[in-house]
Amino acid sequence: MNNATNTSGRVALVTGASRGIGAAIGTTLVERGYRVIGLSSSGKAPGGVMALACDVADPVAVDAAFARVEKELGPVEVLVANAGITRDCLLMRMGDEDWSQVLDVNLTGAFNVIRRASRPMVKARFGRIVVISSVVATMGSIGQVNYASTKAGLIGMARSVARELGGRGITCNVIAPGFIATDMTEILDEKMRTEYLAKVPVGRMGEVGDIARAVAFLVDDESGYITGAVLPVDGGMGMGD
Repeated sequence: MNNATNTSGRVALVTGASRGIGAAIGTTLVERGYRVIGLSSSGKAPGGVMALACDVADPVAVDAAFARVEKELGPVEVLVANAGITRDCLLMRMGDEDWSQVLDVNLTGAFNVIRRASRPMVKARFGRIVVISSVVATMGSIGQVNYASTKAGLIGMARSVARELGGRGITCNVIAPGFIATDMTEILDEKMRTEYLAKVPVGRMGEVGDIARAVAFLVDDESGYITGAVLPVDGGMGMGD
């Protein structure tokens, strides 16, 4: 892809931008000429990204964050819904809070930011939305009934948004990362890491930059005929699912 296709300084907002995949997405978009805002619960973001503290599960907080961005930079034209948490536990031991917290952040949080971004996008007749799901959305994962449910739900959400808003110049796509080297995967023991790697045909873990470059492709001005797609960036881990 020609990195120079976006030179207009479009306003891009990334949730969960303090570290890992979200931070890499923010940095990559800054490098490609976007004016980037990073939302996170900690209020931290990488260099070059405007950092705002925001609980995406709270619609009032989301509205306040968007209002500030609109006042200082203008309407959000590119949205990457990346914020996510895990509360892993086997089904029979999973508490109500383990379930509800993951749904609130991963699924309701994505809904809150997409809903808030959509009206200005419709008015402008332009928008790029990317939702970060996971390979477990279709494969499932032991101990992640809550997490996998949210990641599967994001696919249905994104495709519904794509159908509703496609006629207004707005695309909505999904990226499904596989086994990516982040803080989340660092805590896995060696046995589990080996088992996961055995399922990846390319034979290595992915890097956060692999996801960030896929996002950059989907949000580009020239990617307007791609919508409702689920793009696996997983080294072949989820083939056939």
